[in-house]
Amino acid sequence: MAVDRLNRSYKLVRRPQGMPAAQDFRLVEEAVPEPAEGQFLVRNHYASLDPAMRGWMDDRPSYLPPIPLGASMRAGTIGVIEKSRNADFPVGRWVSSHNAIEDYSLCDGGGRTRLVDPDGVPSVTNYLSAIGTVGMTAYFGLLDVGRPKAGETVLVSGAAGAVGSLVGQIAKMKGCRTIGIAGGAAKCARLLRDYGYDVAIDYRGKSYPELIAAIGEAAPDGVDLQFENVGGAILDAGLVTLNPYGRIVLCGLISQYNSEPYPLRNVWQLIAKGARMEGFIMTHFFHRGAEALPDLTAWVGQGKLRVDEHIEQGLENFLPAFLRLFEGTNEGKMILKLT
Repeated sequence: MAVDRLNRSYKLVRRPQGMPAAQDFRLVEEAVPEPAEGQFLVRNHYASLDPAMRGWMDDRPSYLPPIPLGASMRAGTIGVIEKSRNADFPVGRWVSSHNAIEDYSLCDGGGRTRLVDPDGVPSVTNYLSAIGTVGMTAYFGLLDVGRPKAGETVLVSGAAGAVGSLVGQIAKMKGCRTIGIAGGAAKCARLLRDYGYDVAIDYRGKSYPELIAAIGEAAPDGVDLQFENVGGAILDAGLVTLNPYGRIVLCGLISQYNSEPYPLRNVWQLIAKGARMEGFIMTHFFHRGAEALPDLTAWVGQGKLRVDEHIEQGLENFLPAFLRLFEGTNEGKMILKLT
């Protein structure tokens, strides 16, 4: 029984300065909590590791409050209900929720919590990738914020990442020409072979002028829509090639999460070209998940949407697995298997 076990939990004990370090965290063991009326106890099996988690560690305004020092590291999880005092969430059901890097979590069914069916997808972990927040981020960010039209050119940075790989595939379904930017020959090969990108640009080893030239060569008629996951010099270079009335979708700025902001030189292009740059986060669209999930589930089931997941083993390995996101050494959506 759960009450006979200990609950391991990864706590934030110091605000990181730059790249997170081992001294910023502590792995502790606590008693497994008991659900109160209306609550249920989830045994977390998998946790989603995302770049956004780095921002939650800082004590500064954001779309979610910072993680308090001494609290467990916040994360999206999927697990099985072991005890329940909530009739809507019975024992034995799989549930997706926003919990923490810990073995057991108490939930009340609110927020992002939903029951999921492991038999309805190729892998239950898909609920943390293409059929979860990651998939909905790509779906709504591209289709609602970016509004691509058939025949347009779409430029995606971080194109081999969890979101970027899906954005490129969905853009192709909508009849767009796609250009992906990634780091290294292996990732660029995946863009062409696995995700259907028309052109792949390797940013590694390129100076800022060379990056602008590479984008210009890949998009001789300009870029209509830039889906930005990286920021910094890549975002700045993309501004130069943006077409009149083009759009930039700001999904992430992973290049700046552990460093000072990059000074953009080419924001003037938005004025000169009547273009727009719009940021978004998935919480803006979570209430519309019922619109996206049928499409995403069907595309995955029919093999139209390739899903790559990188699963690391062990709750105790949270930090090295998380840092792979910033080192660029993960091959697909980063997921930590807790059990």
